[in-house]
Amino acid sequence: MSYCTRMPFRQPLFKKEMFFLSLLIRNITVVNGNGRDEQVDVWMKDGKIAQIAPQLDIHDVEQLDGSGKFLLPGFIDMHIHGSAQMDTMDASDEGLHTMAQSLLKEGTTSFLATTMTQSYDNIERAIENVAQFQPQPDEAEVLGIHIEGPFVSKQRAGAQPLEYIVELDLDIWTKWQQLSGHKIKQITLAPEEPNGMAAVQSISASGVIVSIGHSDATFEQMQQAAQLGATQGTHLYNQMRPFHHRDPGVVGGVLLLDAIKAELIVDFIHMHEGAVEMAYRLKGADGLILITDAMRAKGMPYGAYDLGGQTVHVTEAGAHLSNGSLAGSILKMDQAVRNM
Repeated sequence: MSYCTRMPFRQPLFKKEMFFLSLLIRNITVVNGNGRDEQVDVWMKDGKIAQIAPQLDIHDVEQLDGSGKFLLPGFIDMHIHGSAQMDTMDASDEGLHTMAQSLLKEGTTSFLATTMTQSYDNIERAIENVAQFQPQPDEAEVLGIHIEGPFVSKQRAGAQPLEYIVELDLDIWTKWQQLSGHKIKQITLAPEEPNGMAAVQSISASGVIVSIGHSDATFEQMQQAAQLGATQGTHLYNQMRPFHHRDPGVVGGVLLLDAIKAELIVDFIHMHEGAVEMAYRLKGADGLILITDAMRAKGMPYGAYDLGGQTVHVTEAGAHLSNGSLAGSILKMDQAVRNM
């Protein structure tokens, strides 16, 4: 997978007061972006990794046996709306703290707080709230903002409310980036919509990831967008023009264009296991990015929850609107890794 993790590793299983203690883990398999080291010892000192070696002679520290287990860097979730009853669009500092604390329990140590299609005022309040957020030591770090909508296709809206979908306005985009203190790191848009291609070129040139999603683009439009700087596809297979052998669509573009990496929600609800395997075979590990696209019901009991003013029914079958459309997920990142 395109490595959605970062160092130094912060062990999410420990309580806040243990973050800066020393610890020696013996005989564990360490997994990193460049491979894995089998049966090694890992010494953590003052909350950071001090040394990794086949055998360490360290005394007077707590020791754990890691035999048969894996040690991974903390995950980065580049596409997540909410968790633990909170949502980025709540524009609540307390809510972001609650989200950030809850994510450590699944090994996620940093994330992009993701907005959704709403009024400009609501999106701007969320942007300003994320821009000023400062995490506590026992919370995941907010690396920036992912803007999903409102510049998407009404034909592929999914759970993005139709009444707020609008044409892309680069002046609005510039205003949002200034409001954020240049913390917007990714945008999901539909390049086939009016002003879409110009936006792909301008926004990608500024260093922001342009991800094609909620899009009805043709394969040829996907090729054009990739040439202009688009580098990602938002939640592959979902709310994008599907593959047809005479019209490969957005799905075909994401799978076949080397410049495009694919977000995957590997909960086996958003895609069949065979579709996950097909993406892996076509894109390779480096072409895939695991995300959760989780909403506020993650980590909560089954029931009814709000998503942008819409009621989402959460059951063992996932999170759905009343019309049956999927509305994000309740997937935890550690489970996504296990599924993959």
